[in-house]
Amino acid sequence: MNFIAIDFETASAKRFSACSLALIVVRQGQIVDEFYSLINPQTPFFWRNVQVHGIHERDVQAAPTFPAIWDHIQSFFTPEKLVIAHNATFDNSVLKNTLTHYGITPPRYLTLDTVKTSRAFMPNLVNHKLNTVAAALQIDLHHHHNALDDAQACANILLAQANQYGAARLQPFVKPVG
Repeated sequence: MNFIAIDFETASAKRFSACSLALIVVRQGQIVDEFYSLINPQTPFFWRNVQVHGIHERDVQAAPTFPAIWDHIQSFFTPEKLVIAHNATFDNSVLKNTLTHYGITPPRYLTLDTVKTSRAFMPNLVNHKLNTVAAALQIDLHHHHNALDDAQACANILLAQANQYGAARLQPFVKPVG
């Protein structure tokens, strides 16, 4: 399996307020690389978001803005590449809205949502939140709502599901974006 797992944290409810991003690169079923960065969203932070992820405005003052980060990661978002996330609707929306906010055309790529695969393959869980699914699969999730830890857990969830159910059973969950 080859894919990129992503996770965003946002400064507010505005989908263009990304304040951190992580990417986990998986090739041939193995995690081979990772990327993490704080992001200066150039927007105010809402107290509830800070309460969830612990990132404050002062933490991102010297961080790059998203266009600078995009220059380094855009090669991961091409029509033939699979980008996964846990609640991919949120992460794909943050990417699209942040790029649009900066006047950058959003890319086309393939996506898969591990919330949806988890609901399909693990219907008896009390819920399908990242921490619940990770615990059920005995996957370490050190700091929930830390983008790097969340992206790594998401990658490991898909790898565990591919191992347990077969990669072919995951194919119907792959959808195009853009």
